Amino acid sequence: MMEASSIRPALAALPLALLLAGCATFSPDSGMTLVADETIRSAAGELGGNVVKISSEEEAALAGARVAALLSQPLTARNAVQVALLNNRGLQAEYNALGISEAAYVEASLPPNPSFGVERLNGGGELDVERRLVANLLALLTLPARSEIAKSQFEAAQQRAIEATLRTAAETRRAYYQVVASRQTVGFLEQARLSADAAADLTRKLGETGTATKLDQARASAFYAEVSNELAQARMQAGTAREALTRKLGVWGAYVGYKLPGQLPALPSRIRTAQQVEVDAVRRRTDLIAARLELDAMAKSLGLTEATRFVSLLEGGYRGNYQRADGETLRPQGFELEVQIPIFDFGEVNVRRARETYMQAVNLLMEKAVNVRSEARAAYVTYRASYDIARQYQTKILPLRKTINEQALLEYNGMLIDVFELLTTARESITSNVAAIGARRDFFLAEVDFETAILGGGSGSGIGTVVASAAPGGGD
Repeated sequence: MMEASSIRPALAALPLALLLAGCATFSPDSGMTLVADETIRSAAGELGGNVVKISSEEEAALAGARVAALLSQPLTARNAVQVALLNNRGLQAEYNALGISEAAYVEASLPPNPSFGVERLNGGGELDVERRLVANLLALLTLPARSEIAKSQFEAAQQRAIEATLRTAAETRRAYYQVVASRQTVGFLEQARLSADAAADLTRKLGETGTATKLDQARASAFYAEVSNELAQARMQAGTAREALTRKLGVWGAYVGYKLPGQLPALPSRIRTAQQVEVDAVRRRTDLIAARLELDAMAKSLGLTEATRFVSLLEGGYRGNYQRADGETLRPQGFELEVQIPIFDFGEVNVRRARETYMQAVNLLMEKAVNVRSEARAAYVTYRASYDIARQYQTKILPLRKTINEQALLEYNGMLIDVFELLTTARESITSNVAAIGARRDFFLAEVDFETAILGGGSGSGIGTVVASAAPGGGD
């Protein structure tokens, strides 16, 4: 049978064991499994690659090899996104933020650390040694509530990481389509300038024979100069657009010479329809999900603040002394309890602050829900209209321009029209072709915007900036 002296320590350790049993532990990947799975599922394969948090030299080496393989061939939009997911350091920093949030969650689930103190007094033949062990009882009593709050905040951080992944993918695709469209415009204008140069040279030669007037020569030369200027502007835009894509890819050094296709992909034969755009957006938008989780954490924080409004500090501890005087030894023992009561405001300041912060978050969430619905509707209208416009250029306007050019050349050769009309026709044709490239680019950009309006990763703002101040004592 166990003695009482051996039973007491076991009973004293039982509450601590129960507390530790409910403590959270670090996940093997800092919550990245959910981020990767939900990102791929939400994007329905649009990402075309893996979501990886690089945490070791081995993972960095594998990611570097994969990036090098992708950049060794002309980039597609999907491969560009994969390079960004592996190589964009800003995205990796977002994943680090998720790890920080997990650390805060684990910390909040742990009992508060006790403090231990020793005091020794010696003089006049007397010795007094005091030992103190103090613990924050209020933090211990509110541990389950604080752990639940931190859990909600960690789940919200996971949604923020998903949103950051989708945002990086969307911004990379936008930059990709911008630079490819710019390259296609440059290619077309280079061909147009060759034609303008030939026309100006022919007009000059005709002028030498007296067949072309000085006005005709001036118009042909001006046409060549204008096309040359447009080409210079297009090359400048292509250069800046390429650098924007380079930043999203996170490449430097030898990798900045990556190859790109010379023209945009073909338009799809049909586009997606959306019967319930608003419903899908409200249900699937990651920033809205994160905002709901953050609001849930605020509600729990408000309840905790109201529950502890009359006690700001509650500490308890054990005190044991060792005293020796005149050959006599004493070992007095006892405990101490320290309570801090907000007698001047009875906790009303913290409660009012928490309530107002909570209602601020409620209003921001409602505003976001309204905005999400509107953004989804507007994105679909733009997506649908952009496709129709690009299709109109492809199926009607450009074929008609080709016919006009051919007929204008035949009539010019038959001396039915003059150089001015021929150059005007050529100018209109160049304008239409450049506009057609822009319309196709705008469709692919609208497609990206439509996806972000449904899934998240756009430019919306959340309510995360007011979460911290809603925590108990957060405003002190």
